[in-house]
Amino acid sequence: VQLVESGGGLVQPGGSLKLSCAASGIMLSIDVMGWYRQAPKKERELVASITRRNITNYTDSVKGRFTISRNNAINMMYLQMNSLRPEDTAVYYCNAQSTGGMDYWGEGTLVTVSS
Repeated sequence: VQLVESGGGLVQPGGSLKLSCAASGIMLSIDVMGWYRQAPKKERELVASITRRNITNYTDSVKGRFTISRNNAINMMYLQMNSLRPEDTAVYYCNAQSTGGMDYWGEGTLVTVSS
């Protein structure tokens, strides 16, 4: 499974960005997909996850501002980010977990929230 993120960039506080993750490979074994982020000098953290059946989970700091979605037909996952804050600045990574316990990662896309 290969994952490629896109959509990062520089945005002002209060602005919006939409991240995309394009997946390829044997996707039938993939159940949970998610977005993680890693800010400078901080550990990587889960931002949001979504199962194949579209059950979602969000970390508290992004609830009501971010929306995760996926389109299994075209092997895409998205993260709509609204009301962005400087503390959302991080490298955002796409993750996919197989039913067999394998973990796959993209190379990340940088999101910078600054005026």
